Amino acid sequence: MRSPKPLKKNDTIGIIAPASPVKDIKIEDIKYELNKLGYQVKIGRSCYLSYKGYLSGIDEMRALDLERMFLDKDVDVVWCIRGGYGCGRILDLIDFTIIRDHPKLLIGFSDITALHICINQMCDLATNHGIMLSSIKKWDEFTYKSIMNSLTFEEELIIENPPGEMLISLNPGCCEGIITGGNLSLLTSSLGTKYEIDTKEKILFIEEIGEYTYKIDKMLNHLYLAKKFDDCIGIIFGDFKDCKPAYKNDEDILGILKEIAYKVDKPTLYNLKCGHCRPMVSLPLGEYSVLDCDKSIVKIQKNKDRNLS
Repeated sequence: MRSPKPLKKNDTIGIIAPASPVKDIKIEDIKYELNKLGYQVKIGRSCYLSYKGYLSGIDEMRALDLERMFLDKDVDVVWCIRGGYGCGRILDLIDFTIIRDHPKLLIGFSDITALHICINQMCDLATNHGIMLSSIKKWDEFTYKSIMNSLTFEEELIIENPPGEMLISLNPGCCEGIITGGNLSLLTSSLGTKYEIDTKEKILFIEEIGEYTYKIDKMLNHLYLAKKFDDCIGIIFGDFKDCKPAYKNDEDILGILKEIAYKVDKPTLYNLKCGHCRPMVSLPLGEYSVLDCDKSIVKIQKNKDRNLS
């Protein structure tokens, strides 16, 4: 897996909206905030569009916007403005050879999981499961520090939770490999397609938002039956915001995660505050990683032999 160049001051950030349209913030406000932080900005056409109410423009436009940002020699990183829904609709329209041949860092999470999987697997390129730009005016100090550390590190990065939030070991042990994954719903929806997530010899990261716990159970079981837990070497459970029991006597989220961890019996950490939470940890995907569940440590190392910097 190749490591994209780290973000540096005065670099140009290309902003795209590959999923749902922007709401509750003006595009120019986002540009202003990034300029204040010391970065140049290019804004994709998709950021200004809306289609069907839940898509930021027609599928062809969103795919073309992504390709243009990777082709643009002035753009150093490509940052998604928000998630929502829509990335899965453009996968067949994207020419992934463009991304492979013009490698740069893609940042985003949630629905962007579909793009992470494809870029990691089809373009042999690491990406970043990081905070989206639509919330930039609400970023707290920890969230800002985490995203910047994950975008600028050049050798090694220790992934740290916000103060007061412990990483919890559900299974002991250590493993080493690249991290793959993202939003559970998107991981499950990739199964049976040519874009299916490959977890073989990888550390599987999973987060989710707003699902009843029995639905979390259903999706985890789907991954289990598809052998994705058999193939992986370790598991990181991120944040499961607002994932609550549907009925009073239903199992809670920790009980469900413990059950799958014990069934799989591989090194497993829980409560990495990475997902739809605030503060939020940003997590490089596709970089070489060390998961130590005995010491509750996640350490990221650049793929030094394939670094594009």
